[in-house]
Amino acid sequence: MGGPVARSTGAPFDADREVPGLIVKFGDYPLHHGGVGAIRSLGRLGIPMYAITEDRYTPAAVSRYLRRAFVWPTTGTEEPERLVEGLLRIGRRIGRPTVLIPTDEEAAVLIAEHQDVLAGPFLFPKVDAKLPRRLASKQGLHELCVEHGIPSPQAAFPQSYDDIVRFAEKARFPLVAKNREAFVRRERPAVNGTTRITTPEGLLTLARDWGERPGVILQEYLPREEAEDWIVHAYFAQDSTPLALFTGVKVRSWPPHAGMTANAYVVDNPELADLAARFIKQIGFTGIVDLDLRFDRRDGRYKLLDFNPRMGAQFRLFENEAGVDVVRAMHLDLTGRTVPEGEQRAGHRYIVENIDLPALLAYRRSGYTTPHAPARASGTELAWFAGDDPRPFFTMIARFVRPGAKHLYQLWRTNRRGSTTSTR
Repeated sequence: MGGPVARSTGAPFDADREVPGLIVKFGDYPLHHGGVGAIRSLGRLGIPMYAITEDRYTPAAVSRYLRRAFVWPTTGTEEPERLVEGLLRIGRRIGRPTVLIPTDEEAAVLIAEHQDVLAGPFLFPKVDAKLPRRLASKQGLHELCVEHGIPSPQAAFPQSYDDIVRFAEKARFPLVAKNREAFVRRERPAVNGTTRITTPEGLLTLARDWGERPGVILQEYLPREEAEDWIVHAYFAQDSTPLALFTGVKVRSWPPHAGMTANAYVVDNPELADLAARFIKQIGFTGIVDLDLRFDRRDGRYKLLDFNPRMGAQFRLFENEAGVDVVRAMHLDLTGRTVPEGEQRAGHRYIVENIDLPALLAYRRSGYTTPHAPARASGTELAWFAGDDPRPFFTMIARFVRPGAKHLYQLWRTNRRGSTTSTR
């Protein structure tokens, strides 16, 4: 397998070093490698980088490429007005127009729905204010897929416990339960993430805790033995044309088959790229996207599972020959620069060190295969470790050991009960 590639500190294009970037995140998840990746990606170009962090000792906060961490512990359940005011306060401290880089759905939705207020001190792609919330909603995304003829798993959206009882009588198991809406998943989560349910009795037991209006989507389960997981990362300009578009295959995720990418490869897939570009054009989205699709071998179709209207945590897997990733593409575009074109680095591999080992052990008996993954990597991008910026890696290790062990134990107990859960 290929070893880690050397990282350059420059790129064959001219970025605007007078315009900083700000990593925006709401909620308590300090071990987020995507934010660290964005800080490094723009910081290596000489762009001043800032970040919202839970405290001063998160991996992002200790990066050599971060000019300042704004310590602002949030839960994602605050009133929008409070979050907007907090962003404006940070904007005043930075003191010049700054590109906003959201790393979660709540941040992306908040920015879109308060564009007029935030447009003064900040730069971000202008988009239909209602669209990111709809895309981040499992129900909203399903409805858009139906409207535009995009394949997606069959789904039901129960409005009461009685609806679930009736659904359980005729549903085909196993099935998958997911929290339906952004923000609500933090305030009143029905499940701890994507949850596989194997029996009607299991569904009814879980549903008793979901309240009068269950905030869940019950979705068709696509058998892992008959599926292959794919990802699309892209940046779309104001007219919804792609300025950077990448495709890859997911080898492992953690928690298994339902969570964050742990290991993936860049693989050229023109059919998938065309599907994504057509859908984005149809709905008129602008900005960065992170799409999860599952290729169903039973009918030969790519089915859209998730549409994240923001940067994905594994975005650094993808870079073109000109050194452009989706975060760099956005910064270049918003500062009036041309986004250089180039082929993606086919065969490149991405590994998230703290979750790939347990994922590897879990996948050995799963029946899941990725025939499109290359036999050998042309190069490797590590999520945490970087020779020019090692402190985030060691900070991650220090913070991961205790909660990581607890999390693994909880997942082991969950798997013994016959369901698989994802936390993000």
